[in-house]
Amino acid sequence: MKIGIAGTGSMGTAIGIRLLGVGHDLCVWNRTPAKTKALAERGASVAATPAEVARQCEAVITVLTDAAAVEAVYRGRDGLLSAEATGKLFIEMSTVRSETPRALGPAVAAKGAALVECPVGGTVGPAREGKLLGFAGGADPDVARARPILEQLCRRLEHVGPLGAGAKMKLAINLPLMVYWQALSEGLTLARPLGLDPERLISIFADSSGGPNVLKVRGGTIAAALKGNPPAEISFDVNLIRKDLRTMLDEARGEGRALPVAAKTLQVLDAAAREGLGSKDCSALMPHWVEHGKDPGA
Repeated sequence: MKIGIAGTGSMGTAIGIRLLGVGHDLCVWNRTPAKTKALAERGASVAATPAEVARQCEAVITVLTDAAAVEAVYRGRDGLLSAEATGKLFIEMSTVRSETPRALGPAVAAKGAALVECPVGGTVGPAREGKLLGFAGGADPDVARARPILEQLCRRLEHVGPLGAGAKMKLAINLPLMVYWQALSEGLTLARPLGLDPERLISIFADSSGGPNVLKVRGGTIAAALKGNPPAEISFDVNLIRKDLRTMLDEARGEGRALPVAAKTLQVLDAAAREGLGSKDCSALMPHWVEHGKDPGA
């Protein structure tokens, strides 16, 4: 199948590598053209505009930074919906508030096309291997149409409701993970006086009741960071964590609810970003807090 990807940042590129690996023909676009290079070198064609991607492809995946980017790529000048889109399938995979896919749905339908949202759990490694956790939202026939593509990207795919439901589910499952990075940093601070080797220390944390799956997967990266050896590849940077936390807080406020632990975590990470960690991998948070951590509200 000829599939398009609009948005070839870290996740969009990893998803593209997976799609090429399972035999799809790929056309890609990114606002910063240099970010299409990795996929172009693997055989993807590069479009000059999102509209060109839509014209060339039967299905188009979007993996974008935020709601403003989604709006621009779909409905802006030379956006996806400026092209003839009758019969096309759009799969929106960005991490955004639930209102974004809900608002986009009627515009896509008016063009005679179908929209499915499917934000995912997982980072670039699982994306390249087709081992993401997908949360699809949309009408049953549209999700059924998207399923063959999404099942090549996801180890588990859940259709959780209409448009907007996928966004809510993604924010919900990411919240404990975002908070966990800070909780782990604080736990390591308490253990620091013991002087244990970082690999041993992380192994103990991972084997405890408080050790989530992500620690088992990324424990080696964290231990290396504690020794002053940051990862060569950034899988999820601190600024993205901050963006996701702000999105979660906005979503909760829209429902009249509070997320006090998430709010405090965002305050701490905002302080870390001001100290230069914004563009660094999330594993940098642990050694930074152990060495320099203080209450930003004190």
